[in-house]
Amino acid sequence: MRRLLGRSSAYANLLILSLFLITVITACTTVPITGRHQLLLISEQEELMMGARVYREIIRKEKLSRDPKYVNAVRRVGMKIASVSGRPDYRWEFLVIDNDKEANAFCLPGGKVFIYTGMFPYTKDDNGLATVISHEIGHAIARHGAERMTMDLLARVGAVGLSVALRNASPVAIRSFEQAYGLGATIGLILPFSRQQELEADHIGLILMAKAGYDPRGALLLWQRLMQSDKSHPPVFLSTHPSDEERIKRIKLLLPIALRYYYSSQYGGQYRNGYR
Repeated sequence: MRRLLGRSSAYANLLILSLFLITVITACTTVPITGRHQLLLISEQEELMMGARVYREIIRKEKLSRDPKYVNAVRRVGMKIASVSGRPDYRWEFLVIDNDKEANAFCLPGGKVFIYTGMFPYTKDDNGLATVISHEIGHAIARHGAERMTMDLLARVGAVGLSVALRNASPVAIRSFEQAYGLGATIGLILPFSRQQELEADHIGLILMAKAGYDPRGALLLWQRLMQSDKSHPPVFLSTHPSDEERIKRIKLLLPIALRYYYSSQYGGQYRNGYR
């Protein structure tokens, strides 16, 4: 009887593993522009629903700027970049959050882009603004949010599997191993992957801004300005962002490709200095 139960359990585990592998294989997609293969266990519909919910919460909580200098520039630059993003199905919206102390920007799934007023002293002109917006759009069209959720899900599944494997060990040993696994998952899987996503968003953003007619050399100037102003440099190994030096090095390598798109774009060379 025990042998039969053991076989049934083995078959059940094999079936579950097979179904999981099928799900993983069918969930593989390709990132636009970079061509990197990625695993997404979160459907786009689920991602869009979560993005819509967060969007409503942000609109309710944050104070939006009405300054036409900022609002008009963000909408104009944003829509030009969105037009070459390959996602006409997104309901693109570009909003400015009135917060001079925060130099940041983000894009929710579905094309809701927010930029803080604290970022404008660094962007300086349309090219700098295009760098920020195209970077955030890069995250959105690459579905980096869904990818991060997938990685988190897989890390949690791994932790559950570890608990099962250690069920005969002492409670103290189990807690120690789970804590060690959690640290390993964070450092070895989640955080380095985030750095990869940041560099990939730089890559995608550089090509998008060039296609939209913005000088990609402006990206280099923006990151150099940010590097000079940033006095706190956490160790890159434990950071969710690449170091400024690494980022600038990658951008320099991509500039020749981006410049070809820029010079061949229908808008090429029109938006260089100031917010027009």
